[in-house]
Amino acid sequence: MSLEGFLQDLQCNINRANQPNWEVDWEDAPLPYKLYQDLRAVPLSLEVPVSLIESQPPSTPDLERIGHFLWYVYGITGVSQSVDPDDSLDQESYPIHSYRRFAPSGGALYPNELYIYLKLDDLPAGIYHYDVAHHRLVLLREGNVDSYLERALGNRCDISTCFGAAFVSTRFWKNFFKYNNFSYRLQGLDAGVLKGQLLETAKRFGFESGVYVQFLDSAINRLLGLTEEEESVYSVIPLSVAATNWAGTGRGVFRTLSAEELCRELPAISAELYEKSERIREFPMLLAVNEASQIDSTGDFQKLGKQQVFRTGENEILLPEVESFTYDFVEACKNRHSPEMDFVMGKVSQQKLATILKKATQSYSFRSDIDEVPYGSESGVSIFGCFYNVEGVPNGAYAYDIGRHSLQEISSGDYRLQLQSGLSLDNVNLLQVPLCLHIIGNKDYYQDTLGYRGYRIMQMEAGMLVQRLLLSSSACGFGGHPLLGFDTTLTDGIYKLDSKGQTTLIQIPIGPFRERAWMKGSLLS
Repeated sequence: MSLEGFLQDLQCNINRANQPNWEVDWEDAPLPYKLYQDLRAVPLSLEVPVSLIESQPPSTPDLERIGHFLWYVYGITGVSQSVDPDDSLDQESYPIHSYRRFAPSGGALYPNELYIYLKLDDLPAGIYHYDVAHHRLVLLREGNVDSYLERALGNRCDISTCFGAAFVSTRFWKNFFKYNNFSYRLQGLDAGVLKGQLLETAKRFGFESGVYVQFLDSAINRLLGLTEEEESVYSVIPLSVAATNWAGTGRGVFRTLSAEELCRELPAISAELYEKSERIREFPMLLAVNEASQIDSTGDFQKLGKQQVFRTGENEILLPEVESFTYDFVEACKNRHSPEMDFVMGKVSQQKLATILKKATQSYSFRSDIDEVPYGSESGVSIFGCFYNVEGVPNGAYAYDIGRHSLQEISSGDYRLQLQSGLSLDNVNLLQVPLCLHIIGNKDYYQDTLGYRGYRIMQMEAGMLVQRLLLSSSACGFGGHPLLGFDTTLTDGIYKLDSKGQTTLIQIPIGPFRERAWMKGSLLS
């Protein structure tokens, strides 16, 4: 199978993309976190602040503050036990035990890992892995690596002005064991959700940040000591207390540098891991598309031009302006819920719909190395939705126009039954859902400009927007359940996307819900 066909099947024909006769071996499942052995570890404070309503003033962080930051980004925040409704009458059924974090993940498997380069007064400078199981930092490589990291980014950022940088990686086996080749699509979305949580948390802690999705892959992976057949970095996020200098230092800007040349400067890291799985199966398609997505020379970095904005129709509904809406970030994270059969139909005010859309898209603005205009208003992904029982909005399919803060009508009608018929699993009752949002992206994932790397970039952008929508929905008292098991051909037809070269990336039912029967406990005191 060609890589282009593989990525197309991931979007439109999951069964054809997956390996045949796949069975999940739950007894040999990997842990949802990475564990290093016999390396120096630095414990982090668990006395985290219980409220983050306003952003903190910019100040150079210490180790305690970094610990709080990492916990809100990706720490284990709670545990839960629940029983699958289909198994509730089975005497041999077992409860589902999950470790939860504020950033959601498909199947609560968390295929992404978080690393951080730190230069603090009370901590040795170096590269650390965030050990979520023990809430601590594990030292992988000691020393100042500003120059190396700057060159791996193509001298497009002055790392010396930053107190550190975060790295979001994907560990392939962590969800391949369950989702097979489909995990490649899911890993990009999960990485985006984690980045969305990281950027939102950074704002609350007064940190400046930006996202680099283009870098010398082998050089960054070597810096962190990753084995590329098992794990690879997807994003680099510099962190500072002042505006990040994206112009760089000017040193070597016009010199093309190769990953091979840079890798020779650093010794390899030798570290042992604890791997629960005794039998790790092969994933050749994931490795092939990951290799094809890699950048080996700084001369291959690209920029995307201004994105075209499609007007979808003549009927437009101007949404009410959103007044100042400051919400408690911690409460929104804690209360975020993914209902399944727990949605309860209720009337949605136009004001609440406007608040969810406006706040999500406002907070989505971020600096990216692929954009021509920093903090540009045009995103690579957009929001469409099928609405039912919304005050002042006739039932139908709409596109959200960010610039005009309005709904552009595509077609009228009640689409709940159609959307329900398109689910691969009947785990959500869409008849009880007033807002069914869809994230839309380019069908060709900017392949002409970004190559195969464009696919995972687009998935990450979708994931970042998903997390903003979930947080803004939670702040409004609603639940949201991201879904990938749906018929994209059906949703693309509802929104008439074929003629625009676009496709549906993810579906998010949003609305009121009732609490399910489960046992859960928070780790936030």
